[in-house]
Amino acid sequence: MKCLLGCSNVMESHRPYLAMLLVQSVYAGMALFSKAAVAKGMNPFVFVVYRQAFASIALAPFALFLERKKVAPLSYNVIFRIFLVSLCGLTLSLNLYYIAIKYTTATLAAATTNTIPAITFVMAILLRMEIISIKNVPGIAKIVGSAMGFSGALVFAFVKGPPVSFMEWNHTIHGPAQGTSVKGSASSEWIKGCLIMLSANTLWSLWLVLQGPLVKQYPAKLRLTALQCFFSFMQSAFWAIAVERNPSAWKLGWDANLLSVAYCGVIVNGITYWLQVWAVEKKGPVFTAMFTPLALIITVIFSVCFWKETPHWGSIGADILLVGGLYCVLWGKSKEEGKSVALEQNAETKEQVTLECITHQ
Repeated sequence: MKCLLGCSNVMESHRPYLAMLLVQSVYAGMALFSKAAVAKGMNPFVFVVYRQAFASIALAPFALFLERKKVAPLSYNVIFRIFLVSLCGLTLSLNLYYIAIKYTTATLAAATTNTIPAITFVMAILLRMEIISIKNVPGIAKIVGSAMGFSGALVFAFVKGPPVSFMEWNHTIHGPAQGTSVKGSASSEWIKGCLIMLSANTLWSLWLVLQGPLVKQYPAKLRLTALQCFFSFMQSAFWAIAVERNPSAWKLGWDANLLSVAYCGVIVNGITYWLQVWAVEKKGPVFTAMFTPLALIITVIFSVCFWKETPHWGSIGADILLVGGLYCVLWGKSKEEGKSVALEQNAETKEQVTLECITHQ
C-alpha cells in the first residue's frame, strides 16, 4: 500500500514536467506541419484562415460551457479593443509567420520563439509596464539576456558557417539559403524570411503585452481567446480573399494540408492552452517558460532525421545565444519576483505586529 502511495505521489509531482514536455512537442509539431503544408504549395494566407476557423470551432463549446457562470459583459468598446488586439497579435503575426516559414525552415521558426520573452520584456519597458534597474544583478541579467536573444536572431539570419560534418547529407531539403550550393537570390530570400519571422515574433510579443489590460476588461479568459480566434478568422479571410482568388487554392482534401491546419487549429490552440494554464497554476509562469527551448531541440532532431536537414555551425551558435538569452531573462525575472514577494511578506508581517501591539495596548 505504501509503495502504491509513493508511486502515486511521484507521478503527481512529475505531471507538470510531462505536461510541459507534451506542450513543447506540440509546438515543435506546429513548426514541422506548417512547413510541410507551405512547402507543398498551400497558400500561407489560406492556411491561417483554416487554422483560425478550426481554432474557433474547437474553443467555442469549451468557452460557452466552462465559463457559462462567469459574468463578463461585452460592451462596444471592449469588442473594438478585442478586434484591434486580434488584428495586431493573431492575424498579422500568424500571416507573417507563415510567409516567413515559406522562405526558411521549421528549425528557424522554433529557434526564434526564444526571442519572444526578450522582445516582450523590451516592449513592456517601452510601455512603462516593466521597471528595470541596472543597479542590481537581476536587472543586468535581463538586459544581457535580451541582447543575447537579439544577437542570436541576427546570427541565425546572417551567419551560416560551415556544415556540421558528421550530420551532413548529400541532399538538403530545408530552407533556401541552407543548401550547400544555393547562392545569390536564395540567400537574400533566407535573410528576408528571417527578418519577416522576427517581425512576426515582435507582433506576437505585443499581443502578449496587450493581454494584461484586455483580461482586466474582460476576465473570461477562454471566451476572450475564442473571440480573438474568431475575429482573426474573419480578418484573415478578408485578407486571403483579396490576395488569393483562385478557387483551387482553397480546396482541402484528405491530405497533409488538412492534417496540418487541424493540428495547428485544434491541438495547438486547444490542448496546449489548457495544459499551459494548468502548469502555470501548479508551478508558475517561469517554470513553463523554461521549457521553451525543448521545442527547438525536438524540431532539430525531427528535421535532421526525417527531412535530412544539414545543421550549420552558425545556426548552432545562434541557438546557444537564443537559449542563453532566454534563461538570463527568466532568471532575472524570477529573482525580481521573488524579491517583491519577500518584501510584500515583510510588509504584511510588520503590519500584523503593529496591529497586535495596538490591540495589546
